[in-house]
Amino acid sequence: MKTVLPRSLALGLLLLAGNALAQSAPAQPLPDWDKLTPQQRDALIAPVRERWNSDPDDRPRMLEHAQRWKSMTPEQRQQARKGMRRYEGMNPRQREEARVLFIRMKDLPPEQRRKLREDWKNMTPEQRRVWIQKNAPKEPLPPLPPR
Repeated sequence: MKTVLPRSLALGLLLLAGNALAQSAPAQPLPDWDKLTPQQRDALIAPVRERWNSDPDDRPRMLEHAQRWKSMTPEQRQQARKGMRRYEGMNPRQREEARVLFIRMKDLPPEQRRKLREDWKNMTPEQRRVWIQKNAPKEPLPPLPPR
C-alpha cells in the first residue's frame, strides 16, 4: 500500500511523455531517451519544470517522489500505476478514505497491514466512516497537487 498512493514525479513524467510523443509521431516506435531530440526532451520536461518553479514549497516532496520512483522495481512501479488509476476513478469520499488508510497503514508492520485490510473489507459503510473519523490526522490532509 505504501507505493500505491503517492504520486511520483517520474510517473507524471511518463504519462506526459506518452501523450506528448504519441501526438507528434504515433506511427514510429519511440526511441530511447538518448536518441530523443532536444525538442522532444523539452516537451517531456517542461510540465515538471513548470510545477517545480511555480511551487517552491512542493520541491522537497517532488524530489522525494522522484527518488522513491527510481528505487522501485518494475513490479512496484506497475503496482503504483495500478493504484493511481484506481484512485483517479474514486469519488471524493472514497479518496479521503484511501488517503487516511494510506497514512495509517504506511507505518504498520506487514502483518498489521494485512489485518487492517481484512477488517476494512468486512466493515459496513458506517463502521468505515467511524474508523476514518477516529483515525484521520489531527491536521487536515493537504490537497494533492494538480496533475
